[in-house]
Amino acid sequence: MEPLLTNEELEWSDVAANCRMNREREITGTNSYTADLKLNPLEFLTARCGSRKTVRWLDLCCGSGRALIQANEYFQRQKLNHQISILGIDLVDLFLPVTAKDTSLQLETASLHTWRTRKKFDLITCVHGLHYVGDKLKLIANAVNWLKDDGLFIAHLDLDNLQSSDGKWKTKEKREFLKRQNVDFDPRSHLLSCQGCQQISFPCEYIGASDQAGPNFTGQPAVNSVYELTRD
Repeated sequence: MEPLLTNEELEWSDVAANCRMNREREITGTNSYTADLKLNPLEFLTARCGSRKTVRWLDLCCGSGRALIQANEYFQRQKLNHQISILGIDLVDLFLPVTAKDTSLQLETASLHTWRTRKKFDLITCVHGLHYVGDKLKLIANAVNWLKDDGLFIAHLDLDNLQSSDGKWKTKEKREFLKRQNVDFDPRSHLLSCQGCQQISFPCEYIGASDQAGPNFTGQPAVNSVYELTRD
């Protein structure tokens, strides 16, 4: 096994700070959140406005924030911007300027290995962001805990980037591992999802990451996350 990096070391890697992902992706259209997530965030959030005072969307690894800025502009035109709050987090501060006034959109530079919140969200997304995170399972568990009771978490994951220290973790076992924690995974779309706030404790210990994984299904270099599994 190649030498493993700590989360702090990983964040200095060119792979983790990939400038190609989510820089140009828009909210709708061919190259968009809607296309990649198989879900239109605009429709999802708008539908919730009729039954609650505040609707919150958290986007992890938001890139330049282009899609979030477009979403915010849409909600302003629909006069829903006072009801819908949007927060984007990314490791690298390459955000596009937010020109809209009286906005409820925030773009924040932070490490998702350490970032925390007490807010609860209707929708949490991570569009191709988990590929560059060290402890992927911890971020999944955190995100599910940040949901409202009827919130939705949806993210891309390549199961090949989850590795065990002994190198014997099979794809079928990984899918069953997630399912036991009520995390659904669609192998065709590489999308995992979880409905409703939960406390997840994955039966494993994170031991480090490798930025030498090479390209995953996206065609871009990704990060392998390595775990010591608790075997029965």
